[in-house]
Amino acid sequence: MASEEELFANIDALLAEEPQLPPPAERARLREAAGITQARLAQALKSTVQSVKNYENGRSEPKPPRLEAYQRLLNGWAAKYPAHTAPVPVVAPQPVAVPETFTGPTAPEAETVAPVEAPATPVAPERPATRPATSSRRPAAKKATKAAVVDPRFPHGPLAVLDGDGSAYGVDGIVLDCPATTIPELVEWTLKESGLGAAKLNRYGKDSDPLIVLTAAAAVKLGLPERLEGHEQRRSLRLPEDHPVVKQVTKAKWQLTQRGFGPWARIYRKATGRERQCVQLAILSWDALDERSWPGVADMEPADVARVLGVYAQRVTTPRGSTAVSGLELMTALRPPTKAVQDPTTGNWVSGYNQGSLGTEPTDPAPPEATPEHPVVVNSGWTGGFLDEEAYQWVRSVDTLTDEECLRPFAVGLDLNTAFLAAAARLVVGLSGPDHFASPTFNPKIPGSWLVDLSHIEIDPRLPSPFTPDGTRPTGPAWYQTHTVAYAQELGHDVHPIEAYLRRETGAYLDPWHDRLKNAYVDTLADLGVTKDLDDAAFLAAMAQHKQNDPALAAVLAAIKATIKGGVGKLRERPQGKSYKEGETWPALSRPTWRPDFRAAVISKARVNMHRKLNNMVKMTGLYPLAVLSDCVVYPSPGESPLDFLPYAASGKPQPGGFRLGATPGLAKLEGVQSMLWAVELMEKGLNPARHIKGGDAVLDEGE
Repeated sequence: MASEEELFANIDALLAEEPQLPPPAERARLREAAGITQARLAQALKSTVQSVKNYENGRSEPKPPRLEAYQRLLNGWAAKYPAHTAPVPVVAPQPVAVPETFTGPTAPEAETVAPVEAPATPVAPERPATRPATSSRRPAAKKATKAAVVDPRFPHGPLAVLDGDGSAYGVDGIVLDCPATTIPELVEWTLKESGLGAAKLNRYGKDSDPLIVLTAAAAVKLGLPERLEGHEQRRSLRLPEDHPVVKQVTKAKWQLTQRGFGPWARIYRKATGRERQCVQLAILSWDALDERSWPGVADMEPADVARVLGVYAQRVTTPRGSTAVSGLELMTALRPPTKAVQDPTTGNWVSGYNQGSLGTEPTDPAPPEATPEHPVVVNSGWTGGFLDEEAYQWVRSVDTLTDEECLRPFAVGLDLNTAFLAAAARLVVGLSGPDHFASPTFNPKIPGSWLVDLSHIEIDPRLPSPFTPDGTRPTGPAWYQTHTVAYAQELGHDVHPIEAYLRRETGAYLDPWHDRLKNAYVDTLADLGVTKDLDDAAFLAAMAQHKQNDPALAAVLAAIKATIKGGVGKLRERPQGKSYKEGETWPALSRPTWRPDFRAAVISKARVNMHRKLNNMVKMTGLYPLAVLSDCVVYPSPGESPLDFLPYAASGKPQPGGFRLGATPGLAKLEGVQSMLWAVELMEKGLNPARHIKGGDAVLDEGE
């Protein structure tokens, strides 16, 4: 006879077993008896319609934690609808939205589509969702924007993060089942079964290709090394051409781009008709997500990585590489080079130029706009100098400091929010190639490069010169972008250009790029508790803790800022690699978006905006800066807060024209506070306090 201990052990073993579901046919009967569609059940289970069908025809079984939820539901229905009960008529299925990718602003010119049921495509049996639902499946919070419209072609959002157990974590907590064991199988599944992708941002553009992010475990499962070693530069990382995975891809008649199989790999076949066949892969353990642009994301749980990238994809664009690459790609996505036009002769629809875009062919820069190694410069023997439109790196001479300034206890740093983005607003740039003009009359409305002598203009030594990045006075004729010369006129000086390279066709090419990124920045800050309606004191308090409110959204914010700076930098991408020789072309030159004149216009306007504020601060407060570094300026202050020295009207409102606190691009936030003694000691060493004001650490070798 069994002992009590043995009986209890047997009972405990039974309790430990997974819940037993009713037979597949009974599952379908219970659902129909309750009048619930498969699509609605799939939505409740955070699964797919096809998975529900698989449960009801016996092809697969759910795994925890979905198993327990399904068991509870079926038990409830079984109590209400015993087998002899007549079923409730099932209403004809209505279009049901799968879980939204993210609640946020809709893309400019995005097509409005009705939500529909997920496509009924076969998938592999359910795999366990191993991440804790409380932390890694929470949907990203959104407070003040409209719900994103779900495109019926891409019901599961723009991307998924694949883990080693086959769980593909999508946006808003969706978990898909990926049966792939090789890269070609993964590509086929992504294109045919996953329901991943994103609609085009412009009606003349192209849909975004789906992105699959691989964890280290997923990479190893698919035959990839966990890490790539042996290269000094991250951009050089790639699999050798004889690697088994590369051979698999080729054998399956897929292609890789010229960059090969690296941290960001694009696998494609030539499009047939209107259907694109392309999948983007990002490999986390190969440092696809740079820590500087995506702080902390590579170490997050897969579902949290999906949340971060999903918010970024919905508000900015589906990542296509580094944030710099994504920033550049966003310009083209919002300003597609071509559109369908009707041939007046044949009546056929053909590809034509899309007005306001850059077209499909690259444009050579004017020699002063190019880089010294550019073929235009080398082949022409150009020796006439170059544009030097760069951001400020200026430190005031300690000899100009007054006793009153030195006795102020604090140095306070202000940082302008996304200064380059603010400069891109309503910025008119040249869309055509440059034309040369001798002795032209200056026109501030024409974008281009002007050879002008501004060395005669006197600037207060307590302020940087607005005409040079290091703030020193020009020594003779030099090339300047239109905004710099226009500012000299604004200051009351006559300008007489010696020559110029100007463009006849112009337009605000960057406007949609600015608008989309501005909305992304402002909305993400608002989600972190920093809204536009806060007064200055509340704004400073909110900014002091916004990163702690939600580290995932803080990472999205960092990526947005990196996208802006990186996108502007990519407009003048220099050649890479030790083997490059001056005068040779490099890959970036084949892009219509290799436009150093655009970059010069953005930076010129940003630097002029900064100097205008510095000038106005002198007029309103008598205060002079200690140093400026790009979009950060340091002032001596009687207190530790910007509120102690910024100009306010008698009504308490900020004075226009100077630095103002706020959450929108171009307004300022607190960068850091140190002692005035600390700042003066750095200035005496020729170091820039603005570089170190945030952390307080300074070294002699700044690399300035």
